[in-house]
Amino acid sequence: MKLNQQNLPTLATHIAKPAYDLNARKQGIAHIGVGGFHRAHEAIYTETLMNAGEDLDWGICGVGLRPEDAGMRDALAGQDYLYTMMELSDDPDTEVRVIGVIGDMLLSQDSPAELIDKLADPTIRIVSLTITEGGYCMDDSTGEFNAALPGIQHDLSQPDTPQTVFGFLLAALTRRRANDIAPFTVMSCDNLPHNGAVARKALLAFADLADPSMSTWIAENVAFPNAMVDRITPMTSAEHKAQLARDHGVDDAWPVVCEPFLQWVLEDKFVNGRPAWEKVGVQFTDDVTPYEEMKIKLLNGSHLALTYIGTLKGYRFVHEAMNDPLIARYIRRYMDIDVTPQLASVPGIDLEAYKDTLIERFSNQAIADQLERVCSDGSSKFPKFTVPTINRLIQDGKTLDRASLVVAAWAHYLKGKDEHGSAYRMLDPRLAFCQSLVADDAGVTARLLGADDIFGRRIPSSDAFVASFERNLNSLRTHGVSATLERLLAE
Repeated sequence: MKLNQQNLPTLATHIAKPAYDLNARKQGIAHIGVGGFHRAHEAIYTETLMNAGEDLDWGICGVGLRPEDAGMRDALAGQDYLYTMMELSDDPDTEVRVIGVIGDMLLSQDSPAELIDKLADPTIRIVSLTITEGGYCMDDSTGEFNAALPGIQHDLSQPDTPQTVFGFLLAALTRRRANDIAPFTVMSCDNLPHNGAVARKALLAFADLADPSMSTWIAENVAFPNAMVDRITPMTSAEHKAQLARDHGVDDAWPVVCEPFLQWVLEDKFVNGRPAWEKVGVQFTDDVTPYEEMKIKLLNGSHLALTYIGTLKGYRFVHEAMNDPLIARYIRRYMDIDVTPQLASVPGIDLEAYKDTLIERFSNQAIADQLERVCSDGSSKFPKFTVPTINRLIQDGKTLDRASLVVAAWAHYLKGKDEHGSAYRMLDPRLAFCQSLVADDAGVTARLLGADDIFGRRIPSSDAFVASFERNLNSLRTHGVSATLERLLAE
């Protein structure tokens, strides 16, 4: 059955459907970056709240700033902006739901003016973001906004036809200020430390270059809550679509698949209202720092730790790597010995139970999370997920071999072939640069670790880390993944 509003009543009874009048929903949130994660996370919390008959004025208008976002817009528009969420786990009774919270999707390429109008509309009270770690235009080597990027330069010279998220946010906030319209809250839902503070710093830096008076106004009037977000959401495959049609009778052009686990810890700092998300499981807090440190260092850091060695070993899915006893033991030791001692107490969280849950989630065979997805954008992920852990290990004089293996595996991974000689696809906006660092084996250590926008300055200046990195890289080249792990685990 083709998914659309007309066919909703005829879908199978086990499929959950919107319990509210779709025609009664209004849009209070504009979300920039409509991908799998947003549709499996923020949209689900909001949908659940609306299903309870509350906050129907907090529906979502999707926003796409990239040409490739047209595919998502067209898929959703062709089915009345409905989509199916299919949970995948080893439990056969996981949920299948039709989601109706997204009511429209605008593309900047179609009309920048229309998008600015939408963001400046008083009904939009939150603008949320999933624009990836690299989308904030921050230089990781300096921690400052990179104003030299072509898109930023374009928006500074042509503010009426912006291209970047910061150009659109500034244009809309400038109009709201001029028309005495209350500002919106900018809410990052990206996986990076202090995501709200990063969004704030980037927007203020951009505004300061364009109009310093707006930078001051934004600093005084716009909120940027920090958040910890968590749900494993693989890329939707043709097989997922076929599974949905075969097992549930739904023809959906772009469903979203995800694990059952869902978590959102959010600072309660909003300037123009918010949905009552606390009623549907969102944990509000005054300080999200311990939660995001836990999640980013344990989940995201461990994901990176297993993803490159798993790919080199010839695996293509996360659960395949976790089914390898050597990799599973290595990941648990990395969590227990290298990461956990660095974490502060997390209110309401048992860290040992949390780590057990991570191992279980990584091992979820039904979700078939692609290593390719987790491997992607390594140049942006390392500074957020792994480098802080390594820097602390160096500072404390701790053993570095498990952590340096993550970097060594990435260096070897960038060669493009696993230890069986099979090639794999690599996704990174800076792939050509990253591969140039490892193109010649001679001097690879100095070139790779010397990329200070990725690894900073402490790592290449640590003789102990350099020696550990070279030991692991040579072992991977000469003996392979399993022998390298056996040596590490025997120490």
